[in-house]
Amino acid sequence: MRRTKPSGVILLLITAVIWGSSFVAQSIGMQSIDAFTFTGIRTVLGMLFLLPFTLIINKGFDFSKKTLRKGLILGIVFSIAQNFQQFAFYYSTSGKIAFVTSFYMFFVSLFSVIFLKKKIAVLTWLSILMGLVGLFFLCINPEDVTNINLGDILALICAVFYAVQIMLIDKFLEEGTSGVQLSFMEFFVAGVISVIAMFIFEQPNLTDIKTAAPSLLYSGIMSCGIAYTLQIVGQKNASPVVASLLMCLESVFAVITAAIFLHEGMLPREIIGCVVMFSAIILSQVSESLSAKKQNQESAKLS
Repeated sequence: MRRTKPSGVILLLITAVIWGSSFVAQSIGMQSIDAFTFTGIRTVLGMLFLLPFTLIINKGFDFSKKTLRKGLILGIVFSIAQNFQQFAFYYSTSGKIAFVTSFYMFFVSLFSVIFLKKKIAVLTWLSILMGLVGLFFLCINPEDVTNINLGDILALICAVFYAVQIMLIDKFLEEGTSGVQLSFMEFFVAGVISVIAMFIFEQPNLTDIKTAAPSLLYSGIMSCGIAYTLQIVGQKNASPVVASLLMCLESVFAVITAAIFLHEGMLPREIIGCVVMFSAIILSQVSESLSAKKQNQESAKLS
């Protein structure tokens, strides 16, 4: 398991701040343009921002079939996650979407069991149960349990694909793939998919795009171009447990920035749901850390 370095912690913390504040930009941008248009343009902006850095750092591109295949897979998963999240803004608030999206932490644990055959500790199962309880309070009105917000469902689907993205990035980095090029290819593939969908399903208007330009620039350059690259580089210098814990702070920063800039508030039960979910996320990461420490001790004894 990779050791966590201070540089990794700092980069991932900056990533969480940018991602959290980007929810505000996404919400404002959706007032002028549609979901595929927003996602397509922001992703292309992120790709263009990364292009010179990719050329300088890597001194060109690695066009091997293996690297291209990794970029294609990651880009498809990333595109699905981004678009489900963006469509959620039609129906829900930025703060709620951020917290529901953060549920990817639990999916990472579950997928580790299902696909990697890892054992889950009792504390992790407890955190998953807590997360479900928090999600219930956050998304469902106990007085009308059949009335579930479509935006929350879309954000939850998004969380599934973000969990897959995190696991893929971790796997590809361990195989020695360049983080910057991986990020560039991810945006290239996701951008192409979203732009094609934009012209098929929507009617993009230049005037509306200009109105949404500030949101697109912030979300494209800061959230896509800078933050997602910091995520990949940061994950390379941090253990998966620490990386997940730091990145989940985006939901906290999203609620704070939404309250400041959008004047979004939450009902008492929704606040309780956020607190329970965040506590569950922290507990899940502590559990993962304890399990990893125990495995390292057992390996040391055997050697």
